[in-house]
Amino acid sequence: MAGHGEEGLGRPAAAAVGATGVAGEPGATVADRVRRSQEALSPAERRIARALLAHYPTAGLESTSGLADRAGVSPPTVVRFVARLGFGGYRDFQRTLREEVQARRASPLTLTPVITDASRTSELAEVAADVGRTALTQTFEALPGKDFERAVALLCHSGKRITSFGGRFSHTLAQYFDLHLRLMRSGTTVHPQPPGRDAGFLVDVGPRDVCVVFDLRRYQRDTVELARFAHDRGARVVLITDPWLSPVAEFADVVLAARVEAPSPFDSIVAPTALAEALVAAVHARLGPAAARRMRAAEEAAGGPTVE
Repeated sequence: MAGHGEEGLGRPAAAAVGATGVAGEPGATVADRVRRSQEALSPAERRIARALLAHYPTAGLESTSGLADRAGVSPPTVVRFVARLGFGGYRDFQRTLREEVQARRASPLTLTPVITDASRTSELAEVAADVGRTALTQTFEALPGKDFERAVALLCHSGKRITSFGGRFSHTLAQYFDLHLRLMRSGTTVHPQPPGRDAGFLVDVGPRDVCVVFDLRRYQRDTVELARFAHDRGARVVLITDPWLSPVAEFADVVLAARVEAPSPFDSIVAPTALAEALVAAVHARLGPAAARRMRAAEEAAGGPTVE
């Protein structure tokens, strides 16, 4: 389970999770709805979707005219877009976004845990398992297949250098991810903590680089700034975040979101870890024999069957 200093890190109260999502799925955010509806949208509605996700969620808190101007469409098109997402009207759409803003700012001090001092200890394992299963199910049901494929393609590109980094707690995910990735391909590293400390990376980063950024609420400023710097220098950015979307989503090339609900008031990294492991499995499958040869060579270089 993640800690509490970096990222808001807390399980959202039921009212702050978001409205019922596409096809009646609970817990889906507006961003989830937009991503799942992409193929059904008209070209004008896709422009609204891009404008909303590029400045999420603030663009959706503007008036219909404001969002329409931002996307270069008419206000009635915005109204149709909101209806397409399953909302009863623009007011309902904005109410859900405001709830998400509250969830983004949540912390362990403001959230109500599932397990309390009145709960029986015997309930802990059962509740934890149920919350974890739900988080995993919702994460992978909402996972956009095309975006996942784009992330895998970037990670497998032999001409790209891969740098993973995160915040105070999510950096652990970056380290875990890189430990697997470097066994299958060359040119991978973890940026040291705090983000931005490696002067060599700042000098060298450019179009040859892919940055895998782990950023969970409350989103860490130096993590966002480093990701933006890399993007501005031409690097591709793959973001792994929560459903409320790190500010990195505004400029990331690929955004993959995972649920973070936990039985305690501290956000869980169970689903983000599973998402990272799914990427690892896909990279291994895509690289095929090349990954197997490198893994075998790594074992031989380490002098035994176990590579650490």
